[in-house]
Amino acid sequence: MITYEEFKKVEMKVGEIVMVERIAETDKLLRLMVDFGEELPRQIVSGIASYFPDPQILLGKKCAFVTNLEPRMIRGFESQGMIMAVGEGESFSLLETSLQATPGSVVK
Repeated sequence: MITYEEFKKVEMKVGEIVMVERIAETDKLLRLMVDFGEELPRQIVSGIASYFPDPQILLGKKCAFVTNLEPRMIRGFESQGMIMAVGEGESFSLLETSLQATPGSVVK
């Protein structure tokens, strides 16, 4: 278990997916460019490709992301956060927000 103080360190924000592409020579990885209301979009690498045969369906979706993870190199791409999702297989779903949510809004 973690303490409440430790949990408070996790920063989650709404991000709008503005670009998506498959990462070549992988079955699971997508490269997302995500608008968090900052000067430039952030790059997020995620292993969710198998759930989205046409990844372009993700464009414009507003989802919850962890935004204060230490950047991590994945297959030569720097990932600057993590998209939040639940389930697996047939029960997989991204944690999406309403259309009214503004990119950069803090998830509480």
